[in-house]
Amino acid sequence: MSKLSIVIALYPGVTHLDFTGPHQVLSRAPDAEVVVASMGGQDIEAEGLTFTNLADLKGVIRCDVLLVPGGFGCTDAMLDEAFMAEIRRLGSQAKYLTSVCTGSLVLAAAGLLDGRRAACHWAWRDLLTPFGAIVSEARVERDGDIITGGGVTAGLDFAFTLLAELAGEDYAEGVQLGLEYAPAPPFQSGRPELARPEVLARVQALMASRLGDRTAQARAAADRLSVPA
Repeated sequence: MSKLSIVIALYPGVTHLDFTGPHQVLSRAPDAEVVVASMGGQDIEAEGLTFTNLADLKGVIRCDVLLVPGGFGCTDAMLDEAFMAEIRRLGSQAKYLTSVCTGSLVLAAAGLLDGRRAACHWAWRDLLTPFGAIVSEARVERDGDIITGGGVTAGLDFAFTLLAELAGEDYAEGVQLGLEYAPAPPFQSGRPELARPEVLARVQALMASRLGDRTAQARAAADRLSVPA
């Protein structure tokens, strides 16, 4: 019996926790093989860490689960036609389409989220709309075979949700215990509605400084998607 194939597709500018958190959880799925891949198997630098010995995304024949993490490089990735072709190819045959943070924008730009609910980082979730996706504010959103996590740390909650789907809740709870995942953050500021107004304003200003270019890139990707092949 072949192993369950889980493929994590990386690109330059990815956020490492978006995929390393889920990788830690999903690598414990029974009878599963987790493959981390990039175009040409190129090394990926992510915020000071370099990930190497990656599989070539083009060489991956198929997968049961496709996972796309987010990151500030996601809109560049959305305009990379070669990368997006591989996302479409693998995504069209995967049993589960999944993402963390702005990885849902990549799935949307591949034409895989039209009319479907999807989560995304709170600062960028509105960029899903031009692709016909339905914006969800949930930390983890499920719409049939599509499971998406919100911003960065939501990747852990997403991963346990997916693990329960793949191996059952009892198994997922056991892995959660083994990893001692019992979050107790020191500050209640992890979502806009929880953060103090001055903290929210500061972070919104920081995000706004990056929003213009990303919005333009997302619109360009949406325009490409709407043009008949």
